[in-house]
Amino acid sequence: MPEPDGSELTGKPDRVHRLVVVAVCAAIIAALAGGIIMLVDVLGSDDHSPAAQHARKREPGGAGAAGSNQTAGPEAEPPRKIIKLADHPLVTTPGLGLPNNACRLPEWDNSQATAKRFFRAATRCLDRAWEPVLRELGLPFTPPRLYFPEGQSFASDCGTIEVGIQTAAYYCEGELFLPFAGLQLDQYQDNPGVYLALIAHEYGHHVQELAGIMDAAWRQIYQAGEGTPRAQEVSRRKELQAQCFSGLFLGSHVDRGGSIDRQMYDRAWHDQETRGDDTSGGHDHGSNENYAKWWRKGALDNRLTDCNTFKAPASEVS
Repeated sequence: MPEPDGSELTGKPDRVHRLVVVAVCAAIIAALAGGIIMLVDVLGSDDHSPAAQHARKREPGGAGAAGSNQTAGPEAEPPRKIIKLADHPLVTTPGLGLPNNACRLPEWDNSQATAKRFFRAATRCLDRAWEPVLRELGLPFTPPRLYFPEGQSFASDCGTIEVGIQTAAYYCEGELFLPFAGLQLDQYQDNPGVYLALIAHEYGHHVQELAGIMDAAWRQIYQAGEGTPRAQEVSRRKELQAQCFSGLFLGSHVDRGGSIDRQMYDRAWHDQETRGDDTSGGHDHGSNENYAKWWRKGALDNRLTDCNTFKAPASEVS
């Protein structure tokens, strides 16, 4: 599916008009003619406009059982979020992993134009990997909208974001921001595996959003009070799960006939040690050791049950 780079999708509301005219005429007796005309105008709407989509994003999802992916019959319920954390079916269903697809990417050359092509292609690969998993569990799926802001800061629905060590890329409710200034090309140079792991991490937040995990995590953060030790722990669990999802993607796609080869995978593997709270000075992403550990955990066995950071002991999410 195509993604806009810097502009909203502008889908217009769908209007369905049905006009049913039923005419029943009585038998004509002599000069008297009788007629009955019934006019029914049925108007339905299905609003797919960006504003309506945004307004629905934080609505509570149903916490029902997963796997009810039935579509037959008018009473079948549409896919919806499941607001859970440690007991979410995405990370508790045995044997569930990503498909082993071939992902084809443009060759990296450190230019802004190539970066846009690279991230668009990577997002399409991520869509193909995650959509069947989410749909199998009866969860909704929509691709994220991509933006490539310029400069050292950019505006989002989550506020004004400053580009820095902690915000090389940024996710906000269905929107994925990839500022060229955040890629730190002077440090990472011509290493596409590093940049692929980066977007796979942010896409991991999109998966959390679609599944309902993001909503459940933010509920706990708000209840604890932002900035408190408990809220920071929930944030670390959320970030480390996205790390695991990133590793899961690269591990399931390496050496599958596409562009993700062993060199890209190895560069991403070793790069994870350079990221985390030890580098940024924060307390909400996890130590560099745990940041690398959870990425590698996802990469090794391609099992979503390995990414249940909300069930892990505190020492593993410090």
